[in-house]
Amino acid sequence: MLTIIARLVESQGDGLFCTIWLLDEDGKYLHCSAAPSLPGFIAQIGRAEVCAKGASCGTAVYRREPLYVTDILTDPIWDNYRDRVLPYGIRSAWSRPLFTREGKSLGAFSIHSREPRSPSAADLQLIENASDIIGIAIERHLNEEQVRRTEAYLTEAERLSHSGSFVWDVHRPGPAYWSAEMCRIHGRDPSQGPPLFEEDRSLQSAEDWAGLMAAAEKSMREKTDIDYDSQLLFPDGSTKNIRIVAHPVMNSDGDVVQFVGTTIDVTEQRRAKAALETALTEIRKSEARLRTIINTIPVMAWCALPDGFAEFHNQRWLDYTGLSDEEGRGWGWRTAIHPEDSQAAVDEWRDITASKKPGEGERLIRRFDGEYRWHMYRAEPLLDEQGNVVRWYGTLTDIEDRKRAEDRLRSSEQTFRQIVNSIPGLVSTLTTSGEIEFVNNQTLEYLGKPLDELKNWAVSDAVYPDDLPVVIDTLRTSIETGQPTDVELRLRRADGIYRWFLLRRLPQRESHGHIVRWYTLLTDIEDRKQAEDNIRRSEAELRQILDFTPQYVAVLAPDRDRTRLYANQMALDYLGFTLEEWQNTDRHEYIHSDDWERVARETQDKLLRGLPHEFEVRLRGKDGKYRWFLRRRNPVRDEQGRLTRWYSAATDIDDRKRAEQRLRDENIALREEVDQASMFEEIVGSSAALRGVLSQVAKVAPTDSTVLILGETGTGKELIARAIHNRSNRSTRPFVRVNCAAIPQSLIASELFGHEKGAFTGATQRRLGRFELAHEGTLFLDEVGELPAETQITLLRVLQEREFERVGGSRPISVDVRVLAATNRDLNAAVGSGSFRQDLFYRLNVFPLEIPPLRERADDIPVLVEYLVERYAKKVGKRITNIKKKTLEQFQAYAWPGNIRELQNVVERAVVLSDGDTFCVDQRWLEPKHPFESRLSDTTEKALRRLDADREKGIIEAALAETGGRIAGPSGAAAKLGIPRQTLDSRIDILGINKNRFKSK
Repeated sequence: MLTIIARLVESQGDGLFCTIWLLDEDGKYLHCSAAPSLPGFIAQIGRAEVCAKGASCGTAVYRREPLYVTDILTDPIWDNYRDRVLPYGIRSAWSRPLFTREGKSLGAFSIHSREPRSPSAADLQLIENASDIIGIAIERHLNEEQVRRTEAYLTEAERLSHSGSFVWDVHRPGPAYWSAEMCRIHGRDPSQGPPLFEEDRSLQSAEDWAGLMAAAEKSMREKTDIDYDSQLLFPDGSTKNIRIVAHPVMNSDGDVVQFVGTTIDVTEQRRAKAALETALTEIRKSEARLRTIINTIPVMAWCALPDGFAEFHNQRWLDYTGLSDEEGRGWGWRTAIHPEDSQAAVDEWRDITASKKPGEGERLIRRFDGEYRWHMYRAEPLLDEQGNVVRWYGTLTDIEDRKRAEDRLRSSEQTFRQIVNSIPGLVSTLTTSGEIEFVNNQTLEYLGKPLDELKNWAVSDAVYPDDLPVVIDTLRTSIETGQPTDVELRLRRADGIYRWFLLRRLPQRESHGHIVRWYTLLTDIEDRKQAEDNIRRSEAELRQILDFTPQYVAVLAPDRDRTRLYANQMALDYLGFTLEEWQNTDRHEYIHSDDWERVARETQDKLLRGLPHEFEVRLRGKDGKYRWFLRRRNPVRDEQGRLTRWYSAATDIDDRKRAEQRLRDENIALREEVDQASMFEEIVGSSAALRGVLSQVAKVAPTDSTVLILGETGTGKELIARAIHNRSNRSTRPFVRVNCAAIPQSLIASELFGHEKGAFTGATQRRLGRFELAHEGTLFLDEVGELPAETQITLLRVLQEREFERVGGSRPISVDVRVLAATNRDLNAAVGSGSFRQDLFYRLNVFPLEIPPLRERADDIPVLVEYLVERYAKKVGKRITNIKKKTLEQFQAYAWPGNIRELQNVVERAVVLSDGDTFCVDQRWLEPKHPFESRLSDTTEKALRRLDADREKGIIEAALAETGGRIAGPSGAAAKLGIPRQTLDSRIDILGINKNRFKSK
């Protein structure tokens, strides 16, 4: 066919040569299938690679676009093929890729010229038309092959189930289609096709036929299915019982035009040879009767003269097409062919008549109502003794339903392949002799070998060498005996690793019991094999492991009280009991009282129903301390399913529970710390005074020594504390800050040490203190000099013994905390006045660290100002690039009683008020204060912390008198004294000052 098409194309132009190339299955090479005018070309060229330099045809398929090479001598895509084609005189090559309707590559079509030139418009049109025709021909051939395979599958399925399918035409009436098995059921050769109406009726008794016709009429009237039992009566006297099931097919008007159904052979078959011979004898007797038969057969028949001129169409053809006998004569039948197919049909018919050989094909033929349906035509020549054609006889068979069925079968086959390829195992089918004929995708992917190599698996490395003899012997025995078989073997994966598989092979038998195929499923059992090995290895050690297992194992009776039968030594050692003591001790003695009701509630239903379960519970050890355990209980039953024992295993999860609680506590502390985070992101400055402090920080940080940070308010004591923590070995643990002056005296103990539920009014639940939150971390006690006396005692105990009790609690709690303390007070003076414990002072003053005030760090002021200006400018969305030198001189000359905190406020205010890119401040902000204020501020800064209680009280009262009893705010006493408001409130309470008497009347 391809050669004929190539010759037809070559006849359209002078000096042109055609080649047709087909793509192989793996899509890597094109094979030349037609080159009629280039003798020896196919053998010489062989194939072309599909790649970027695969000559014209291979490159065109690679690019999926036409490729026109004017001169192969200069085009680089011909480098690998030029020497092989030049001897044929080819200089130019114009190639076009061929595709299916779905876009799948089929091959390529090429036209060659002996002259180097580009294709003309006519050449391009010729290439396009020829490519379309060739593509259709190739695709049709492939589809026919697929359809034939699918028909074979369907035929085999029907044969195995002893059921045949049919189509019955109501208007003829008679069968329009019979499957091969349908023919066999009725004693017909499948090649004969369906019988005539009279033949079908003759195989049934008058009663059965009448009943069948009545069932058909009822189905046509009520639009219901037919389900009818009948009996075939064969000429030899034998009978066959059949069951006919059919479904009515209606046209657009709702009228039944066909029945589609199946006939199932339910008894022995009978032959219809005698009836057929009788019918044939009657046909030969009379031409009129023959014409009647031809007109009533369920196919369209025709007859033509030797040159193809149509001289006769039977009545069924005329009825179907709606043409008269005169209109269909000669070449008039062309009007019944689909317009797009008409010329091709004429050309093909002329080729058949010229060949004098039988021909067949498929055409779309128009029905009288304008609908086109697929038909298969067959033409047979009647030859005389000299081999000349006397007549052409042919038939047209409606295959529309078959075409649709083929489409459905193709879809079904694809679905089945997807199912097989989705099975979680290696599936294969074998011939009766054991040769592999099909494997699913999982098999190919696992073994990493193509099907051809797998057919020789016995001589490959697919099976582990030690397993191969047993496998071969087992499978050979299975094939010889026809019995299913199971065998375990190791298969080599594509990466070279062998895994265990279970091979199961089952035979497929036909109706007589003969094996027609073997099916094999290989299931991966590597994990099971490893588990079995592990069980075998561990079974011998199980009892010894149980004796020394790091779990607390117990065995309980299945009675209501769950009588305690046994506990391993590890459990008894933890509880501090002997076995007998444990069996007689009330469970309440060692189960935490807070857990008892919860555990009973969670496990009661599981115990009654005998179900496995687990729960968390706190158990008291022999040291009196409770630890968390995860206890798992599993039931043991006898062969009758009766519960005989409860096995219980408890795992110590106390560390995990504490870690979880500590993580939650740390998260709480972290959230609080974020809320109270320092305004500084880093320590800024390089003055000698600051370097000296940082040098001490670097030395003390790696130790666990307690550090007492001293300095005026606003000097960055907390920042230094954080620096110590970050450089310490506890840097990954929490840093917890407590402002002792900001917490009311009545709550300071609860804040530091926590409290139990109900410890005081409002204590609705247990609360962890800051010491517990800082466990294994650092606790920073800011304003430590403001602690009340009773809290100082508890703090001293924590520093000495590393343990404390929660408020309202009686159980000591051990902690591992490094304490950093800070104050702006003179603790020596406080010790002298009796407001601060001397022993606590010595515990805190292990490593005193004095933070210099800002006025002693004048060299750091420029860099601090630059840092703060950049920070606040960015915060408010401004860009400040310059700082006046005069401003820096003013800053360095100012005393900064509020230290860095005051500097921050001044800079932020100036940035907010700034209009340009130069930073400056209002000089009045830095003018000296009122003489009294200066004296008072100076006294507060230098001596307030060092004064005794009477003098401190006098200074605070003077500040209150000046501010009219006002404490907070810019003009309040706290601001005048340069100390925090909370600190001043605390000192007023401690010193017994009545602040109300200073308020203005």
